[in-house]
Amino acid sequence: MNKIKLAILVLCYYMTTTIPAFAGGLLTNTNQNIAFNRNMARDGAIGIDGVYSNPAGVAFLPKGLHLSFNIQNVYQTRTIMSGMTVPSLKGTPYYQPFKLYGGDVNGIKQFRGKASVPVLPTFQIALNYDKIGFQVGFFESGGGGQCTFNRGLGSFERQVALIPALLYSQGFQTTQPGYSVDSYIKGQQYVFGLQFGTTYKFNKHLAVYGGFRFNYAFNKYQGNITNIAAEINGTQENLYNYFGDQANTYSQMAFYYKMRSSEMTDPTQKANYEALSQKYTQGAQQMGNTQKQFADKYLTCNQYGWGITPIIGIDYKIGKWNFGTRLEFTTHMNIENDTKRDDTGLFTDGVNTPNDLPGIWTIGAQYSILPNVRVMGSYHYYFDKDAKMANDKQKLLGGNTKEFLCGAEWDITKNILISAGCQHTQYNLGNGSYLTDMSFVTSNNSYGFGAKFKILKNTSLSIAYFFTDYEHKKKEYDQTITQGGQEIKVQNSDDFSRTNKVLGVGLDIDL
Repeated sequence: MNKIKLAILVLCYYMTTTIPAFAGGLLTNTNQNIAFNRNMARDGAIGIDGVYSNPAGVAFLPKGLHLSFNIQNVYQTRTIMSGMTVPSLKGTPYYQPFKLYGGDVNGIKQFRGKASVPVLPTFQIALNYDKIGFQVGFFESGGGGQCTFNRGLGSFERQVALIPALLYSQGFQTTQPGYSVDSYIKGQQYVFGLQFGTTYKFNKHLAVYGGFRFNYAFNKYQGNITNIAAEINGTQENLYNYFGDQANTYSQMAFYYKMRSSEMTDPTQKANYEALSQKYTQGAQQMGNTQKQFADKYLTCNQYGWGITPIIGIDYKIGKWNFGTRLEFTTHMNIENDTKRDDTGLFTDGVNTPNDLPGIWTIGAQYSILPNVRVMGSYHYYFDKDAKMANDKQKLLGGNTKEFLCGAEWDITKNILISAGCQHTQYNLGNGSYLTDMSFVTSNNSYGFGAKFKILKNTSLSIAYFFTDYEHKKKEYDQTITQGGQEIKVQNSDDFSRTNKVLGVGLDIDL
């Protein structure tokens, strides 16, 4: 009955390790206008893009109606180099399990996802009178678009990668240890914001702003884990089919001994056959239960939520200088599961999860070196640790995010403007416990450039490109798995990195 012991061991392992739940990340989108894409330091500049970046400064635009329509194409990759070792199995083929299915010589396996937002629209509208002004803006204020991992993630595969070691621990012989699994996950995360606000210009130097943004969150997750297989006695076996066949075999044996017991007249023989029938009946049940754990698993879940962001701002002009600042308060928001199918048991329909958007304080300055040349600098501070997440995940952060930005503009002619800028984003991720392969960020540097062309008397066309260079962040951690009285200690590692490229065009109209 050694195979029954194996079934219990694998069953216990598979039931006590679960797929990590999806969680929000530190991702506040600030590229809300093409002017930002070509020069990120816009917090002290005056322009229609200020509806987002410097709303109080919009009060100093000329009297009348100002409109900006923008479309961006965003493409990202997310790469995780995942490793796993089992110290107790050093010297065996099972020491670095990912080697058994696609890992490199060091037992590291790459999991790569592609994220894209083919068309990201935003608009800003401002209507200025002598002293008072009104603004409306539409943005994707958070989220990362959609991302697809066609080969799953390490957090999924680690569960399956241990199966050959569990087989080995039970004495099963293998000529070529290995496993395989088909895994797929696609996630979409969007936070759409509709912003309303009012400005008041006290004089030619000072203006203030008050407003709010209505945020609507929509997340969608689809995934599956199918065709889990491992080598058993020299054959690569689909484990669902294998344990199903074993259950059938045990059922047949139980029936056979039950029939034999009915034929026996000798009480001792009858009792022996009945005991064997009962033993195989239990074995069939255990095999059947184990089979269920290796059934194909699917997930389809949508999440919805909304919240309000209060916003205030001040702009001050003097001589060749302009200063702007704004404060966005933390947005308290829950997202609710609308689950269509969940074979993982992790996305119960109707459950609410905290998903706050962190507040942000910005300050920026612009200085006119020449009438046609301007330089800018900005600073952003995010209140990440005040934004509540599922399981108080925000407490794992070492501190709040900071950004440092600079840029310059040059009016080559009255009809052509070029600009460029850069931004450094510094996350305080602590020891890395905050990060998971389902949701991660790393510190980075962004660079942008572009141009603005006046194509009509009151109409300008902007085009810009920016890209982000992300740092690597490595996370190492130990895990102890206990089942059936046996402990398996594993050492995991994940190296996180991303790429980001954005191309955009915009149309500004002054009426």
